[in-house]
Amino acid sequence: MLRQLSIRDVVLIDRLDLEFEPGLGVLTGETGAGKSILLDSLGLALGLRADSGLVRSGEAQAAVSAEFNLPAGHQAYAALDKQGIEMEQGEPLILRRTLKADGGSRAFAGGASVNAALLRDLAQGLVEIHGQHDDRGLLNPKGHRALLDAFGRIDGTSVASAWSEVARLDGELSDARAAAEAAERDREWLQFAAAEIAALAPCPGEETDLAEQRAAMQAGEKAGEALTGLDELLGGSDGALAQLRAAARRIERGAADHPLLAEALASLDRAVIETAEAEDRINRAADALAFDPAKLEAVEARLFDIRGMARKHRVEPDALATLGEELAGRLLLIEAGGERIAALEAELAGARQRYDDAAQALRAQRKAAAARLDAAVAGELAPLKLDAAKFRTALSDAEAGPAGVDRVEFEVSTNPGAPFGPLTRIASGGELSRFILALKVALAEAGDTATMIFDEIDRGVGGAVASAIGERLARLADKSQLLVVTHSPQVAARAAHHYRIEKAHGEGGTRTTVRKLTPDERREEIARMLSGADITDEARAQAARLLEAA
Repeated sequence: MLRQLSIRDVVLIDRLDLEFEPGLGVLTGETGAGKSILLDSLGLALGLRADSGLVRSGEAQAAVSAEFNLPAGHQAYAALDKQGIEMEQGEPLILRRTLKADGGSRAFAGGASVNAALLRDLAQGLVEIHGQHDDRGLLNPKGHRALLDAFGRIDGTSVASAWSEVARLDGELSDARAAAEAAERDREWLQFAAAEIAALAPCPGEETDLAEQRAAMQAGEKAGEALTGLDELLGGSDGALAQLRAAARRIERGAADHPLLAEALASLDRAVIETAEAEDRINRAADALAFDPAKLEAVEARLFDIRGMARKHRVEPDALATLGEELAGRLLLIEAGGERIAALEAELAGARQRYDDAAQALRAQRKAAAARLDAAVAGELAPLKLDAAKFRTALSDAEAGPAGVDRVEFEVSTNPGAPFGPLTRIASGGELSRFILALKVALAEAGDTATMIFDEIDRGVGGAVASAIGERLARLADKSQLLVVTHSPQVAARAAHHYRIEKAHGEGGTRTTVRKLTPDERREEIARMLSGADITDEARAQAARLLEAA
């Protein structure tokens, strides 16, 4: 609901703060008083085109803000959240626009700077403005299907769910076909590469193990070269150990004759023992370091094969086994791809059939709802002096989607025998507004816009037709907020809130003001609308009767 409209320096308005309430509110005033300025100002706050001509003469900029009370869960909160603008549920939304005299403008929503496009998007769920040249709201065929569904209380979730399944399977089938085509192109290479890796049969960790074996055998080879000949030096017939023993035997014969010889003999005995132990350790080390050159060659060959294969496929050696499995798996997919594709095709065919069945059932519901809507609108046309016109809800084929296969458009024929056409082809602005009113009354709660504004819906009509318009506007206002710019006293009498737009001339120039009327002022204003400039007692009496009847 539009709660407040604040205008600063727009054309003839220097400063204006208007508060609005639920129900039917009318704005009246003499021709040229500035009713269009109010609508232009509101349009500026709703993101419409910024015309620098709206800036009041002599001022640097104009500014307009519109405050809306929104119910929790309103779509505007989600739209703002997507833009990173946080607002508490139930918090009023303020849309603001400034316009400089040189044409530059800025837009704000919820206190944050935004672009004008976001204001326009938000306005779609906040306000409908119906005027002679309006091409949005009910006149936009893009929204007709949703309005028909809301009118008929039609639940399209089964169709949306069926479409989601079709889309999912269609995507999977496309992916499977693309994968099969790509795999088929690589079949020859896959067969060769998989066979090559399978023949090599690498194991995770094998490259590291082979490298360690090779390093150990290479180290043993070098150590073995250092031990060559040591057995002759130590243990041969002329080796060091034999000579030490011979020396010990010689000294032993004379050791008793001198203490020093006894000590020398003891030293030789120890040397013989140590040398013998060294010889034993050397022999055991030689046995441990012994290796088979053929085995070293085999280990190196295997190591180089694994590393070469890894370089060829640009993977780590330990990943070769996994790569081999992947390649083999891709080959299996090629073989099984046809079966998978056939299975997906069968699933998709079934899903499409379920979708078609659900879409046809939805179409039947829409046809039934369209017939009821056509009858409801037809019942509203005659009282609105549109008895020669006809209305129909046209259903035609549309591209399949989550909302079904139906295109819905509201069409009218304004004269007997004339062909049906879109609402926008109606020549008369007054007829157009009355058709919109008839539709709004018939749709009742189908729309979700809280505020509707009708600009001179009563143009060119009077008497019983104007009274019928007023009665229907009041009926609509029971469920939403309506603001009506009107010249009809019958319409004005139906209002719950009456605002008068006035133009005043003074030393500071011409200014437009708007004020809410008291009950006595309302009667006087309606009397003016009935009689013109000179208000008669009869006009006042008739105004009182209109207010009393309302």
